[in-house]
Amino acid sequence: MSEKVLILSDSTCDLSPELIERYDVKIIPLKIGLGENQYIDGVDIDPEMIYEHYEKTGELPKTAAINTAEFASVIEPYVNDGHSAVIFTIGSQMSSTYNNARLAAEEFDNVYAVDTQNLSTGGGLLVIAAAEMAQKGMSAKEIAEECERLAGFVDASFVIDDLEFLYKGGRCSALAAFGANALHLKPCIAVREGKMGATKKYRGKFGDVLKKYISEQIGDASDIVTDHVFVTHAGCDEEIYNACLEQVKEYGVFKEVHLTRAGCTVSSHCGRNTLGVLFIRKTPVK
Repeated sequence: MSEKVLILSDSTCDLSPELIERYDVKIIPLKIGLGENQYIDGVDIDPEMIYEHYEKTGELPKTAAINTAEFASVIEPYVNDGHSAVIFTIGSQMSSTYNNARLAAEEFDNVYAVDTQNLSTGGGLLVIAAAEMAQKGMSAKEIAEECERLAGFVDASFVIDDLEFLYKGGRCSALAAFGANALHLKPCIAVREGKMGATKKYRGKFGDVLKKYISEQIGDASDIVTDHVFVTHAGCDEEIYNACLEQVKEYGVFKEVHLTRAGCTVSSHCGRNTLGVLFIRKTPVK
């Protein structure tokens, strides 16, 4: 009899409801604070509420990690029912969520926490990979070990139209924000070794920049695992993200091209008009 493996993820994986249901993933949401009110990511708050609050008050939301007790309370009934489990979280250098998940996992037998070293669908790619491994009968321990290895192969990046949220959230300097906005530059923010950093700056209209960005990211696609690719956006116009989706599909090599919207946690840091193409490479990302 094969092991019953539960795949869990915090809400930063940004998988669509359809993918969550398809892969039977248990989502554990982070908390989002707006003013004096606290909400549950993806349950009683959505990104539009965050943007509207900011436009009215100039106040950015505050995100809160999932604590160890919360993780343990979710895991315990499944373990008591005979499940093993693998927990995926936002990168450990971006949040204390991973460490809390690790501590919770240590309270049980055959429960493992995986540091995705990523955010948004960069982590979501690992969650899907894990679910597919579980469907093939791999054990929780094998899945966790393989996904820890795969984390270094995830290529996650985004182009940001406006640095206002990043600047006010303390993630880029005033000089960088002023320079980018004055020169109409659109920075590409990539995740490397668990940290976010600007890798390139584009100039021009957002839609034109995204077209060039996608072309450069995918290249000839020879180094990309073509099972899944994500077009993930935060508050972009439908015309913008549909054009990007079609551009990726036109390569004709990807088995599944997923369109997803970034959830509240990621949207809290990047603001509107952010879009990325995310996938797993055949070789480690440098």
